[in-house]
Parts: sequence; C-alpha cells; structure tokens
Amino acid sequence: MDAHAQGGCSLEMQAEGTGQTVGGGPGTWTCPQASPPTLPEEEHGERLVELHASFRELVTFFCTNSTIHGTIRLVCSSQNRLKTASWGLLLAGALGVLYWQFALLFEQYWRYPVIMTVSVHSERKLFPSVTLCDMNPHRPHLARHHLRVLDDFARESIYSLYRFNFSDSMDALGAEVPGPEPAFHLDRRIRLQRLRPLDGQNRVGFKLCNSTGGDCVERAYSSGVVAAREWYRFHYINILALLPAAHEDSHGSHFVFSCRYDDRDCHAQHFQTSHHPTYGSCYTFNGVWAAQRPGVTHRISLVLRAEQLDHLPLLSTKAGIKVMIHPQDHTPFLEHQGFSIRPGTETTIDIREDEVHRLGSPYGQCMDSTGSVDVQLLYNTSYTRQACLVSCFQHLMVETCSCGYFFYPLPAGAEYCSYMRHPAWGHCFHHLYQKLKTHQLPCTTRCPRPCRESSYKLSAGTSRWPSSTSADWVLAVLGEPSRRNPWPSSASIKSWPLPLPSSPSRARTEGPTSRSGAQPLSPEPCPSISLAKVNIFYQELNYRTVDETPVYSVPQLLSAMGSLWSLWFGSSVLSVVEVLELLLDAIALTLLLCCRWLCGSRGQPRAATRVHPPSQRPASGPVAADTTSNAPGPGCLHLPRCCRDFSRSLG
Repeated sequence: MDAHAQGGCSLEMQAEGTGQTVGGGPGTWTCPQASPPTLPEEEHGERLVELHASFRELVTFFCTNSTIHGTIRLVCSSQNRLKTASWGLLLAGALGVLYWQFALLFEQYWRYPVIMTVSVHSERKLFPSVTLCDMNPHRPHLARHHLRVLDDFARESIYSLYRFNFSDSMDALGAEVPGPEPAFHLDRRIRLQRLRPLDGQNRVGFKLCNSTGGDCVERAYSSGVVAAREWYRFHYINILALLPAAHEDSHGSHFVFSCRYDDRDCHAQHFQTSHHPTYGSCYTFNGVWAAQRPGVTHRISLVLRAEQLDHLPLLSTKAGIKVMIHPQDHTPFLEHQGFSIRPGTETTIDIREDEVHRLGSPYGQCMDSTGSVDVQLLYNTSYTRQACLVSCFQHLMVETCSCGYFFYPLPAGAEYCSYMRHPAWGHCFHHLYQKLKTHQLPCTTRCPRPCRESSYKLSAGTSRWPSSTSADWVLAVLGEPSRRNPWPSSASIKSWPLPLPSSPSRARTEGPTSRSGAQPLSPEPCPSISLAKVNIFYQELNYRTVDETPVYSVPQLLSAMGSLWSLWFGSSVLSVVEVLELLLDAIALTLLLCCRWLCGSRGQPRAATRVHPPSQRPASGPVAADTTSNAPGPGCLHLPRCCRDFSRSLG
C-alpha cells in the first residue's frame, strides 16, 4: 500500500553500521510533521488584542507607562529591594487614606445635608390677606338662658374663693329671645376650686374625671384670672356644642368704618366674614381683589370700631382688635398667631415677605403642590402644616373620644363634644392633647412642612389717635361720641378675678378692686374711645427667598472625589481609566491561563513514540494506541482561535 494510503507514514530501513537506510529489514515508521499553517502577512505584525505572558510583565508595563505618580518607582528601583518595599508601602498607604476619605465623603453625602441661601427679588407680589376680629364673643340668642345659669354658677364659685361679688352693673345680658333652646344641664361637679399646692405655690383650677369618676386630671393654674377664664370657656363650649350648625348671629355692620386700598375705597364685598367662639366676629380682607388694582404702594388703611356690647367678661378680659396677616387662601389660626390693637390708637404695620423653598426627598420631607398627605384635611384652603395638625388631631379625637372638639371643623358624620352627650370627653381630650404636645401622636410625621411657604415679618408702631385736640371733631365726623371711662373697660374690671390669695382674709384686703370700691387697675382716667386706625403696607417693594441647596450635589461629589484623587496620586480621570484597563487585562489573563491549564490537563504528551511494525499494529489503523498525534487534545478542540494563538505563543 502506498505510504500516503497509510496515513502519510513511511518505513525507513537502516543497515547496521552503515547508517544507510535500506528496505526490507526492520526499521522505524516515521510520520512527517505537519507544517504550521502559513499566517497571512498582517498576522505576523501586531494583533488586534494582545495580552502579556505573565502577571509580572503586566504589572511592569503598567508601572512603567502609567500616569499615576509613584508607580514608576517600583520599576526603577527594582534592584534595590528596600526602595521597592518603601515605595510599595507609600503607595499602599496613600491608597488606604484615599479610600478612607472617600468613605467619609460618601457618608456625608448620604446624609443629604442642605444649606440655606438667601436672595432678593423685586417681582410684584400679591397683597396678603388681613383678618380682623372685634374680640367681642357675644351671647348666642339660642343659649342666653343657659349662659345666664353659667354666669350665676361663676359668681358663686368666685365668691367661694375670693369673697367677691360681681357688680350688678355688668354688661346687659339682653332680652331673651323666645324660641326653643337645646336641652342642657350644667354639670356642677366641674367647679372652680382651690387645688393642692405645688412647690409651695397655691393653685386654682378644676378637675376632669372619666366616666366612672375614678380617674381625674387637674387643670391647675397659678393665676386666678387664667383659671377662671379656662373654666368658664370649658362650660361655654359645652353649651355651644348643642346649638345647630347655623346658629351664628349676624355680624355687626359698623365694625369697619372705612377702608382704603391704594387710595381707592374697598367695600363689604371685599371682605369674607366668619365667627370665632372667643374672638367674636372676624373679617378677612380679600387680597385677590387688591392684586387686580393697579398701583405700586400696596397700602391699606382701615378705621375700626372695638365694642363690647353683649360682652362675656369671664371669657375675654381684653378690649381691642385682633389682627392677623397671612398668605392668600390660608386659614388664620388666631389662637397661635396675630396681635392685638388697642382702641384709641393708630397702628402702622410694615410688612416684609420671605419665601422659603425646601427640598423634597431625599434631602428632607416636605409637601409640594402635587403631593398628598395621610390626613384628610378639614379646611377647604391651601395646605399648611397647622391645618394638617388640627385636622389630624380632630380625626384622632373623633376616633378616641367619639366626638369632635368645638373649635375645629368636624369630619363627616361626627358631632361636637358636650358633657350632655359625652360625660367624660374633657378627660379624654386632656390626655390626647398632652400626647400631641409631647409629640406622642403620629400627627407630626403625617404632616410635613410645605415645600414652598411664605411668611411675613412685621414691625409696628403706635400713636394716640385721635389726639386730645382733634378728638371732638374727628369723633363727631365719624359719628362716635366721646366718652371718658377708666381703661380697660368697666365690665372687665368689675368682673376680673383677683390674683390667687393665700387665704380668704387676704382676698378682702389686697384686691385691686372690690365691692366697696377700691382703686381700679388703671387709676388715671383716659379717653375710652372705641375706634382704632390701622395702616398696613409693604416695607419694601422686594422680597427675600430662602432656598435649601444640597451641600453635595452629584457634580460637587465628583469634584470632591477628583480633588482627593489628585491630592494623593496627582492624576486625573484618565488615570482611573488606566486602572480599569489594568483590572480588565488581569481578568482576561487569568481566564486565558485557566484555559491553557485545562488544555494541558486533558491533552497527551507531545514527544514522538516508536510505533510497532506492521505485523504488530492493530488492525484498526497504522498508528498504535499509544502513539501521540499532533492534533490538539480533546480539551482544546472547541477553544477559540485567540486562545489557541495565545497558548501557542506561550508554548
């Protein structure tokens, strides 16, 4: 058979001692080595992807050509092991400090701190809303009889403490209007009394007990005036809670004598009216109408009348006008904000507006115009945190005490608290309100601050108005007769509870006024003029904005990281790319070395092996079983070409 038919192998015979090959004798089968395939011309040059043969070569190349400072010293000083170790420790230490500072930087970034920046703007702003109350809590016609009974009970309680009788010349209660009155029984167990001394100080107040009467809380005060007012107010709202929803009496038509805005008259339709249980009739000037009027001064001037007709002297001991300036479409909470104006004065109020812009998540929690809160708001106005807190408390009040507090709006289907229907509501309210003040209720977390909020900084100045020389003709023109009575009003002085005495005998000798006619609180007479003038205008035509700005935004974070990287290694972003390239090369080299190891473990030795003569060869073929073929091992048959080329270059 032809040699090529036997797989390309030939039998060479060698004579003994001659070194010549002859046929017909014993010899050796030899197979010609397959010549490697001829590479194209471009493959003899630089390949598209070339890797280093070892990790040592890879690191040496990186240290020699990198732009990172200090790495080349590892190569240049390779003959000096001390220098190599020193520079290695320096580079490792610098890298450790760098990443330690990176950790501090990211820790501060993930706290999301903010700073406040103040800027001044000169755009035109809406004139704010102005709420004015006459501080005259009048007696509802449907509850005059019950209030008369409450006044008698108050007279008895104060006499038992101070041996003081109300004057019979109190403000007239007015004629009782015939008609159905709600069934009401005054709870005389809740009486004004002297309580246990605390820290050597006498206290006066009243007790609120639960439905069984076993657990009672004390509403104690060191001032007898405050104690009498709070006690009277508690019984007062129990009476008002039984009145129908539309029980409010008509507002007085002469509270606002005159109104001028930017030298133009404003009329009754420019005010929104409301009623407050303790501050009386309230009027809110509609600043939206004012914003539609041309002008640059934004000034409003009002003449108001502060009367105390049909007054409740124990509910309010002040005479004057309550004023609150607030943004448009916001609910005025007169119990927490606002100030009072004394009759017989002209008050000038300067306004300076500040806007606060807060950042939302993740820098903080705030409520924007498109968001929602986990509280059903009871006010049909713009969102404010105070309105949210009040709504949240009222919902919890209805859930816990089965009724709502009279000073706040009611949820749908609820009713106001009165001890006629809910005998222990005062005890429940006290405990719930204490939890609200100590932040034990979820209302604080449910009601975030608004992301955009306007506030007004006020400065006021007062002067006597009208003056003593012009009082007669000014009051005559305004239709207000001049009267001269002690200040404050006689009703408040005659009904004012005395400071808490240490004993009943002291009350008879040390009171500011008494039944026998002691000196009043303000001994010098002054004109009792019920009119007051108020001027409100912008102090400046610009306004300030206070914006929350993140301490570290993403560009600032990258800038800080680059500064630290340059400080410790004197390099740039491209140096970071070099490090990434080193990591990729190391990963690729690791994978290819693993491939070569797998090829070597599955293959056969490459050495040529003597083959058996044809008579001793197996019938299956010309090559013995232990003959090694030049073909790659079975483990490398499916490797890519780059793997085979790389293995060949390393072998």
